[in-house]
Amino acid sequence: MLDLQTSLAQPHVTRRAEYTPPDWQVPEIALDFALDAAATRVKATLHVQRGDLHQRPLRLDGASQTLLSVKVDGVAVNDWTLDGETLVLPLSGSAHVIETEVEIAPERNTQLMGLYASGGNLCTQCEAEGFRRITYFPDRPDVLSRYHVRMSADKARYPVLLANGDPIAAGELEGGRHWAEWRDPFPKPCYLFALVAGELAVNRGSFVTMSGREVELGIWVRAADIDRTHHALDALKTSMAWDERVYGREYDLDVFNIVAVDDFNFGAMENKGLNVFNSRYILADPDTATDYDYDAIAAVVAHEYFHNWSGNRVTCRDWFQLSLKEGFTVYRDQAFSADQGSAAVKRIEDVRGLRASQFPEDAGPLAHPIRPDEYQEISNFYTATIYNKGAEIIGMLATILGREKFRAGTDLYFDRFDGTAATCEDFVASLEDASGIDLTQFRRWYGQAGTPRVTASLHHTEGSGRAELVLAQRTPPTPGQEHKLPLVLPLRIKLFGAETAQTVAPEQTILLTDAEERIVFEGVTERPVLSINRGFSAPAILETDRTAADLAFLGAHDDDPFARYEALQQLMLDTLVAAAGNNRADTAAVVKAVAGTLADATLDPAFIAEAVLLPSESFIGDQMAVVDPEAIFRAREALRREIGRTLEADWRAAYDESQATGSGYVYSPEAKGLRRLKSVALGYIAASGASDAAALAFAQFEAADNMTDRQSALTTLVAGDSAERIAALDIFYNRYSDNALVLDKWFSVQAMAPRDDTGAMVAELLRHRAFTLTNPNRARALIGAFGVNQRAFNAVDGSGYRLLAEQLIALDRINPQTAAKLIAPLGRWQRYDAARGGMMRAELARIVKTPGLSKDMFEQASKSLDA
Repeated sequence: MLDLQTSLAQPHVTRRAEYTPPDWQVPEIALDFALDAAATRVKATLHVQRGDLHQRPLRLDGASQTLLSVKVDGVAVNDWTLDGETLVLPLSGSAHVIETEVEIAPERNTQLMGLYASGGNLCTQCEAEGFRRITYFPDRPDVLSRYHVRMSADKARYPVLLANGDPIAAGELEGGRHWAEWRDPFPKPCYLFALVAGELAVNRGSFVTMSGREVELGIWVRAADIDRTHHALDALKTSMAWDERVYGREYDLDVFNIVAVDDFNFGAMENKGLNVFNSRYILADPDTATDYDYDAIAAVVAHEYFHNWSGNRVTCRDWFQLSLKEGFTVYRDQAFSADQGSAAVKRIEDVRGLRASQFPEDAGPLAHPIRPDEYQEISNFYTATIYNKGAEIIGMLATILGREKFRAGTDLYFDRFDGTAATCEDFVASLEDASGIDLTQFRRWYGQAGTPRVTASLHHTEGSGRAELVLAQRTPPTPGQEHKLPLVLPLRIKLFGAETAQTVAPEQTILLTDAEERIVFEGVTERPVLSINRGFSAPAILETDRTAADLAFLGAHDDDPFARYEALQQLMLDTLVAAAGNNRADTAAVVKAVAGTLADATLDPAFIAEAVLLPSESFIGDQMAVVDPEAIFRAREALRREIGRTLEADWRAAYDESQATGSGYVYSPEAKGLRRLKSVALGYIAASGASDAAALAFAQFEAADNMTDRQSALTTLVAGDSAERIAALDIFYNRYSDNALVLDKWFSVQAMAPRDDTGAMVAELLRHRAFTLTNPNRARALIGAFGVNQRAFNAVDGSGYRLLAEQLIALDRINPQTAAKLIAPLGRWQRYDAARGGMMRAELARIVKTPGLSKDMFEQASKSLDA
């Protein structure tokens, strides 16, 4: 452990192996809220039942509340004690009614966990352990209760009163107050509790389920935002129909409500029947939201709706099983999004995100399996590993079982565990029982951290009529797991003839289960070229003996869109790594491959746009033994310039063709693809150094009838030094200064700028009147974006490291959850040269030694420092 003095006592470690069932269950709970921003009174009535023959007392978790009274079976008692913030009640019988009354202060709750104030409204966020900040309760996911909620409030300030389940009654009170009651008939853990009170308008809709029931839908926002909710409402209806069609899952309440709030630690929350969303994932119109925003809204709405079954009706036994609901539901929302547009482009986006966030996590000090063994603070495990790698693992299961058997397995899982708190093992066992396929070895994915590396070598002797593929796998050590066992890797493989581009070995899925395996292909009449991990069938890092010519060939001829994209990216990546390392790089091959892709009229513009983009600076760095940010930047910019200059006429032609999107903004796969290609083309024209690039970008900026075109133009301008850059930034700010979500884009685009002065610019923006640390979106837009700007963050003088550390220390005092999620860039100190690594480590040490540091931040910083 750390040999550092810190004012924070060593946090308690929770271990999966020490799980025991709850001592007491709470089958029924009634909550009575007298709502007020300054002082809310909460009366809770818990019907508790002893779990077995033990004599242990009832322990109810609490935090940041004032306890006013305690009753047992209707009688006031005073024989209770507080163990820290846990209320301990000695009880003799097997069943009791416990009544407590507490007072909480929502307006002072800057952590945004429990009941808090946002924009004049009151709302809740209880996952993972926020309910204990509302009332005393056994705050763990395997205590499932039916909730009856009564709320009373000043009607003028809080005219709308919403909670989980269905509304059952409402009325008026004296003194300008009113009340409402809601009942949720389905047992749920307390992390799914939700309440919203405020001045809200609603966009209503309805959906008729497959059994003929009509469900009333409502999206609740500020009145001024109501016209920006139509896309989200349409996405909700589409996702409800999709879940019925693909998984046979029907919605089960009479109402489904979504509320958008400005201050939210996460993207959204799947509370039963009352989803609370970060407004970023609800509000959209062409003037303020990009195509990416529209896509993200549809995906997040679907994700939270799909949780109604994969997370709510079947929930987690404990927080170690978090990927049971999150990995499975991400897999479901990714499939939904793929069905709404280009499946190939969606797969590219998903894998790019996995490589940008999860692969580095697997390779760093915070690596953990999708089912961790221990934690200090559960909020730190809402990670890319749990979500994105978890989704990939579900995807591999679907590949191994096949569509019909996978669906039979999920049906069995939902039927078998409906209304209960389940485990990852329960899910795998259901798939196993329904399919008859042994998944014993596959279970290693749940307990083993790290990204497997697969080497593939294809051997062929001319005239032999056969080829041999040698596959080997290894997973590098991760913290606490030095030795790794072979995993099950489903690899989709196909062989093409190098001369004819015809199939010489049809696609097959090979299950790599040993450290090394050999596969023989017969009837191979010409030199074969290997297409492997098609569709990214396994989340692995590939090392092959394919030449640059082979990669260029696949980039032109592979019939699997992802594999074609992957070949082009690998060609670019190999070239850039060589150039950054001062080695010979064949840039001409890359330029030729880009030109061929750009000229291929059979390809979707959206696919072309993704395929011709160079790998990110961070991904290039992931391939290097020691990351050199400046060398990577120079190599990448030089190749962008060469591609831009050599193909300038092609880029201008693509740009002009992509302008023809019709009159007005259309959100469709075709229109999105054209706008995406237009943006990429503009970037390459600017990279070429063309004298009119700034004028072209500014003309697009001024003429744009949608945020996609406007933001792409602004991004291009911000990277340069033209007069148009300053003008565009000023115009953008003045136009959208009263729109918080769009202003986040203004901050973010500057923090991500590839400029020499970006660090100084971010330091200045931290003092801007529109910047605040109290809003998670704004903090992420500036501080989070700066942390992933490889060149600016890794400034040779260490100023980027100091800036991030100072802001994290300040943010930790306000909102530990948000702060802890932004520390990862500092934790990668071992990947850099001694000077940079030493400065990063010094900032981590400074954070750890900060008096009053939160448990959230201490765990992340100390683990990163110990690596």
